Amino acid sequence: MADAHYGTEPDEEQLVLASSSPRRVELLGLLAPRFEVLPPGVDEGPVRSPEDLLREARRKAHAVREKVPRGIVVAADTGVFRDGRAFGKPRDRAEAAEFLRALSGGWHSVWTGLVVARGSEERSELVETRVLFAPLSEDEITAYIAAEDVLDKAGAYAIQGRAAPFVERIEGDFYNVVGLPLASLYRLLKAVGWHPRA
Repeated sequence: MADAHYGTEPDEEQLVLASSSPRRVELLGLLAPRFEVLPPGVDEGPVRSPEDLLREARRKAHAVREKVPRGIVVAADTGVFRDGRAFGKPRDRAEAAEFLRALSGGWHSVWTGLVVARGSEERSELVETRVLFAPLSEDEITAYIAAEDVLDKAGAYAIQGRAAPFVERIEGDFYNVVGLPLASLYRLLKAVGWHPRA
């Protein structure tokens, strides 16, 4: 895994991840051998549409950029949507089960608002991946919720975890569903002058 540091002052080219998500830390490590991790410390606002995710990612990026103005800040916010409804992080296991019932047996979209900021320059993108869930029985939902920590996951599932067998098909970036669309991020980083290091 990459050499991630928490809360130290980065140099001019240093990447700064505005998140404490272990999934995003791991994914950014696939692009960069060294980066800083600095949680933004902002309260998340309501998310009703994919555009709200981009707003939240900008808030995170701006909060961290004020602390480390010479760093290249990466911020993201991910949400799950089906039929116009947003499925954020469930409040409890009962709501997690309700989310999974609603996602069962059909397509939903995972959106990520992605922001890369370097000084006064900022690039952003909304990234969508479509996911087809198999029909889920009550026993499957109950067993899954008992086996996996779902309360910190949008839509109450992790595609890279025990929910993997539920996913019959995806259209788009797999890593977006995990929480950080790497192809889009790589493109935005290069656009602000970042270069991968060995």
